[in-house]
Amino acid sequence: MQEPNGPLKGIRVLDLTRVLAGPTCTQMLGDLGAEVIKIERPEAGDDTRGFAPPFIPNTKESAYFVGVNRNKKSVTVDIGKPEGQALILKLLEHCDILAENFKVGALAKYGLGYEQLKVKFPKLIYCSITGFGQTGPYAPRPGYDALIQAMGGVMSLTGEPKGSPQKVGVPVADLFAGLYGCIGILAALNHRNATGEGQQIDIGMLDTHVAWLANQGMNYLATGENPPRLGNQHPNIAPYQEFPTKDGYIILAVGNDPTFERFCKATGQEHLLSDPRFATNPIRVANRDHVTATLTPVMQSKTTSEWITLLEAQKIGCGPINTLEQVFADPHVVARNMVVQMQHPTGEPVKVIANPVKLSATPPTYRSPPPVLGQHTGEVLGGLLGMSESEIAGLQEKGIT
Repeated sequence: MQEPNGPLKGIRVLDLTRVLAGPTCTQMLGDLGAEVIKIERPEAGDDTRGFAPPFIPNTKESAYFVGVNRNKKSVTVDIGKPEGQALILKLLEHCDILAENFKVGALAKYGLGYEQLKVKFPKLIYCSITGFGQTGPYAPRPGYDALIQAMGGVMSLTGEPKGSPQKVGVPVADLFAGLYGCIGILAALNHRNATGEGQQIDIGMLDTHVAWLANQGMNYLATGENPPRLGNQHPNIAPYQEFPTKDGYIILAVGNDPTFERFCKATGQEHLLSDPRFATNPIRVANRDHVTATLTPVMQSKTTSEWITLLEAQKIGCGPINTLEQVFADPHVVARNMVVQMQHPTGEPVKVIANPVKLSATPPTYRSPPPVLGQHTGEVLGGLLGMSESEIAGLQEKGIT
């Protein structure tokens, strides 16, 4: 494993997270240069090691696990046993951040709750990511991505108008919670740099989900009316949706009235500019069904690539609806280096999705691939805690590590 480098170089994270929200948070910290020590259960490890198929070719590692666990050291510790709890406390003496996504109150049973640790470790930044946060009537409940998407309202907004509610195709509730957790940690680090004081960060997945309802949430607050499902249409802009073409589909994004004028002239629909139903964006939104019905046969007259060539020349937002094969082959995605190949501990090459944060002076680094279970137990306990090989072996024999 290469030495950490980046804006968070010198920061050490004790990672008690698993599955997706927490590991997303800690992988971001690792990419930015923090040393991340991932604590896993002996023999079992992170639950996502078993979320398969698919596996990474020629390994026993699930693609799910590999996606959010690079730049981490895997150390196995049974925190349910007193000896394991003692190891965690010793490790915390050398750590700046503890990240966890246990149920509310679960770590307190092991003496590892924030209130128990803050006296001994006043500089510790303690990030808790749960389904519903540390307070409120739902705090004890477990949180799952689909459940949060349902309770947080996004499913009521997603899907065709006459169809059933739909969740987003990737676990956005988990991902946003992890990213908000990372933001909270970075803010707490800056505060600690100024005051020497640590703090707890309380991230609830439902909170973060409500926060990113964005314009749709504001539409409700402004009107008191539940926004309807619109399929791929935009609630505040028209035309801004998918249209069928001669050979597939295209996304058309006409963001303002000048763009709509250019669109009409480019497509031979100048007569629409004198139609009062198309006069301004608010009027087009009010007449969205007529706008869609009028433009659908127009868009079906050419292929997707023909439309993209024509419309891009007029600086009109448009694009294909890509499969993932097309996404990863897209020349712009390739040019932005959004796939990185790393060498897995088994010796196999592993492709991972790159960090999207582009920093000119301290870019993200890819120092080590996702570890196999317990790969760094001896290294961390021996190097960081100064334990002898016989002491480490004794812990392994007892099932502590």
